[in-house]
Amino acid sequence: MSVTVTPVGTDTDLTAFIRLPYDLYRDDPLWVAPLERERRSFLDPARNPYHRVAGVRLFLARRHDTVVGRIAAIVDPRYNERHGPDRGLIGLFECVDDHEAAAALFDTADGWLAAQGMKRTLGPLGFTTNDECGVQISGFDQPHIVMIPRNRPYYPQLFSACGFEKAKDLVSYAIPIPDDGEPPAEYREAAERVLATPGLTVRSLDPQRTEADMETVRKLYNETFTHSYGSVPVDEAQFGYMMKKLKPLLRPGLLQIAEMHGEPVAFLLCLPDAHQALHAARGRLTTMGLPVGLIRAARAVRRIDRVRFAAMGVAREHRSRGLAAALVTEAQRAAFRLGYTEISYSWVLEDNHASRRHGEALGGVHTQTHRLYERATSAL
Repeated sequence: MSVTVTPVGTDTDLTAFIRLPYDLYRDDPLWVAPLERERRSFLDPARNPYHRVAGVRLFLARRHDTVVGRIAAIVDPRYNERHGPDRGLIGLFECVDDHEAAAALFDTADGWLAAQGMKRTLGPLGFTTNDECGVQISGFDQPHIVMIPRNRPYYPQLFSACGFEKAKDLVSYAIPIPDDGEPPAEYREAAERVLATPGLTVRSLDPQRTEADMETVRKLYNETFTHSYGSVPVDEAQFGYMMKKLKPLLRPGLLQIAEMHGEPVAFLLCLPDAHQALHAARGRLTTMGLPVGLIRAARAVRRIDRVRFAAMGVAREHRSRGLAAALVTEAQRAAFRLGYTEISYSWVLEDNHASRRHGEALGGVHTQTHRLYERATSAL
């Protein structure tokens, strides 16, 4: 076999792992390059607390000394405790249009997972569902949204040809914000009835107590996503790492917290689509020591006109109150006041019909679908 797959073991290997996508998508005008330094931090066990709770192994595929693919194999005990004891994960998959290379990557990852006692493989994920996840299978003419993956159109065929089957689809909607900033009348009226509930308060992030509010979000997330497909609990260290990256994007009105008689019961976290600015940076904030990318990105920030509804959770005992509509309405109004003109409602599980109805009721158009795949490790 002319394709060889080896573990990432040197700094040179790690650099090749990180930079492969820059070559694969060089001619894709819609692809947004991640910041290289952020990717290095994400993969560094000394900086990313995820590596303290999960086992991660990175692999590179080469054909005649040329890197043609990459993959991460992941065993997350928290995932196994919540979703089953024998499922391994794969992520960060990138590959040229080469069935042999893809098969070699999948088989090597499966072999490592099987050695850890895993019997099935699910993916691709960044590391968890809190990162980029899924293979894009439609909507290739749509913009590359922050924290939503973009890949070559041939990727689904690589997975299918290698014995993977659909596990779950993740759907995304684009919602235009009307000129008055208000949701459609019927939706708005329902939200207003909820907002009038005695004892209910829906408020924005308090800039004077950002850390306390974000800890509230973490606790609500862990509580409300307990039974969500593929989710894992987020501890304080991991949440702190995530928030350090997201803090520059936080806008007070784009984080809504619902409280019932002073007790937090729901949240909605929205993020400006930083990809609209990062596209200008081209993956690097500095070039030869000069802040070229930083300057480009800073200028482009002014052009961000899209916000992403990234996560929403409602405590189980309050789900019949219609709090989601209240949160969404207040967040859309805040987004309008901040100058945004479009909402990316992404992503939503294909069978989460309640959430999908919200997107559709707001006038959303289904724009993209991403797919998680799985197969038995015995497919080697």
